Amino acid sequence: MLPVALTIFLCAFLLFQVQPLIGKFILPWFGGSPAVWTTCLLFFQTVLLGGYAYAHLLTRWLPRRGQAVLHVMLLGVAVALLPIIPAPTWKPGPDDNPTWRILQMLTVCLGVPYLALAATSPLLQAWFGRVKPSASPYRLYALSNLGSLLALVSYPFAFEPAFARPTQANLWGRGLLGSAVLCAVCAVQVWRAHSAPAPNPGDDSAAPDTAPAQTLGTRALWVVWPACASVLLLATTNKICQDVAVVPFLWVLPLALYLASFIVCFDSPRWYRRSFWLRAWIFAMGTWCYALFAGANLSLRLQIGIYAIGLFVCCMVCHGELYRLKPHPRDLTSYYLMLAAGGALGGVFVAVLAPLFFRSFVELHAGMVACALLVVLVCLRTKAVVTFAGRPVAAWAGALAGTACLVVLLGIQISKADRDVVVQARNFYGIIRVSVTGLNSPADQAKILRVGDITHGLQFTHPLRASWPTGYYTEQSGVGLALRHLSPPTNRAIGVVGLGVGTLATYGQPGDSVRFYEINPAVKEVAEREFTYLRDARAEVDVIMGDARLSLEREAPQQFDLLALDAFSGDAVPAHLLTREAFETYLRHLRPDGVIAVNISNGHLNLLPVLQNVAAQFQLKLASIDYRPVGKPYWVFPCHWVLLTRHQAVLNADAIRQATRPPADNSRRVRLWTDDYASLFKILK
Repeated sequence: MLPVALTIFLCAFLLFQVQPLIGKFILPWFGGSPAVWTTCLLFFQTVLLGGYAYAHLLTRWLPRRGQAVLHVMLLGVAVALLPIIPAPTWKPGPDDNPTWRILQMLTVCLGVPYLALAATSPLLQAWFGRVKPSASPYRLYALSNLGSLLALVSYPFAFEPAFARPTQANLWGRGLLGSAVLCAVCAVQVWRAHSAPAPNPGDDSAAPDTAPAQTLGTRALWVVWPACASVLLLATTNKICQDVAVVPFLWVLPLALYLASFIVCFDSPRWYRRSFWLRAWIFAMGTWCYALFAGANLSLRLQIGIYAIGLFVCCMVCHGELYRLKPHPRDLTSYYLMLAAGGALGGVFVAVLAPLFFRSFVELHAGMVACALLVVLVCLRTKAVVTFAGRPVAAWAGALAGTACLVVLLGIQISKADRDVVVQARNFYGIIRVSVTGLNSPADQAKILRVGDITHGLQFTHPLRASWPTGYYTEQSGVGLALRHLSPPTNRAIGVVGLGVGTLATYGQPGDSVRFYEINPAVKEVAEREFTYLRDARAEVDVIMGDARLSLEREAPQQFDLLALDAFSGDAVPAHLLTREAFETYLRHLRPDGVIAVNISNGHLNLLPVLQNVAAQFQLKLASIDYRPVGKPYWVFPCHWVLLTRHQAVLNADAIRQATRPPADNSRRVRLWTDDYASLFKILK
């Protein structure tokens, strides 16, 4: 029992420790988009399905000795393919499909090791169930999920802050070697057990298996319940990351809660009491509807709390009902195979199908409705009765009525989000909406670009106002002041990371060049078609497609007089754009007296200490300009810009000096961000 338990625990730990690790390696290459993590999860779920299928076929077609030899050989191949660090040649080009590029990279770098680890747990449980038929193997499944949960929880709190990424990858490789050795020990035990004397005919364990065969409907539910939980997991993670930031902690939290529900449900049937959890589920659906209607108006902690608790409750219902349908150990590998298939189908729906077929982010809504319909099915199968107004009523009727109300509420929320929208598009990088405001007055009418729930630009449609710099880029903003006081005032080279609607192009004068870097092709298309800043610019304007940092790494020095960092993923600047290595690249493209302007406007994170560390590292002068407009006109946004330069002269301009507020020095509370280390815990507002 001990070698089996240790092997299962270690393999599960490695399976989930590698997920945020490999995500950190590739996230900067794809613009820090939330879809990077969704695509990674699709890969992990699909290869997990492959591992379970391999274990199922192995136990069906080979004797136990053959299974042991073949699986130890597979683990040996996995060890030989180390390390798992992706080569720089996998960095995407501007025309690469991000989803397929990520899947190809993960398959080559991690496919065989992950497949071998994924197959080990169900295979050992099958061996254990046959060698010890009197013991239930399902608690070993709970143990494997405990190992997975500890891996996820330990990553952002222990491994990420303590070790650089290459060190983490090397430690993981040693863990893989250890799991291979432990599995070999278990294989030896299986080999010996195979040749042990058969049990006495009178022994209960020798009795023929009389467990009834599983019906087709039950087997279908083995797929549907985990598919629903998988959709809710990925959709909730997407929602949180789109509204906040794409960081390992916000990946890990939903996945940890998802695994915790597996642990609780598969440990013992006493933990899932249907009456209690269905009442909690009704409450969770209500709070989710509230959060969807409130949107970005909710605080960070409240948003994360509502979605996290709701996800755990929904997963408890899904996995609790799944545990109630567990088969005889004879069908254990088939059961796990169907369970993994459901998880993979949920991943395909969220990561591949939803961006293709939906213009807006509705997979969370779809998961909520699917879960409600499955609850209706549970009530039908159990023929449950509830009391309403003193009379017994079929529970399925009440559940169906509640589902209808949920559909109506979610439909209203989607309609509200799409109100006044004239253009809407969706791709790997998010959902883009262009809406019109100020319809009561032609002079006040303006188009607004939003990516998710975050506003990325605004332009008046009236010809006399169309050239006004608006939003975060007014003349009183930090970047506006910097552009007005650059030296020389003509023939300037301006770089902008993040296109938005192209507002900064309005500052360009004849002889200037403005070079935008944009990763999202849909943003470029909308900026050129729906807004006029780019085509009306007096300066020469170029838009370079692809991740800005990768593009700048490939280019010769551009000698920018000003480089504006204005790329946002969710409500925060992607972390890989604020690291030491990123600023080494920016400074290579900057003139000696040039300025880097960073937009750190954010409702949840205080990014100023991060830039104070950067300034100290590169001996840069820093000015913090936190602009709050008087009267709060709708076309001027509160904004916080930080100006960084090697020379103090530009920061000594009267307007900049008067707008600058000496910030408190909090840099000692935060470590210098690097590509190997970037943590949000200490900069949460």
